[in-house]
Amino acid sequence: MPSGEPFTNDQHRDIERVIEVAGTETGLRYSVYVGAVDGDIRDAAEGMHAHFGAQADDTVLVVVSPGDRLLEIVTGEAAARRLSDRACALAALSMSASFTGGDLAGGIVTGVRMLAEAAGHPV
Repeated sequence: MPSGEPFTNDQHRDIERVIEVAGTETGLRYSVYVGAVDGDIRDAAEGMHAHFGAQADDTVLVVVSPGDRLLEIVTGEAAARRLSDRACALAALSMSASFTGGDLAGGIVTGVRMLAEAAGHPV
């Protein structure tokens, strides 16, 4: 594993798996970025989200900057219709609690699951 890699291979697979399952169950696209961000995390996350282009509308992006102890969730317009601010805040709170306990991967897995459950199945 490269120096500085925050996840073991098993943790990486768990995160990939939860993203895939969440996407299949909800019809939304989920993406997670873990790493340093420059400047304001909200601005950085919105900039990353914009790079999804035409797919940004139904994309949920979770940005985690462990070194700064920051977390941001950005949703596209279609995703936002299915994920309330409250649902995102609850997922963020759960993730933050796991991160504080030293479980970065587990927090991400739990948070993505919570977001998928809140979004529900496509109509």
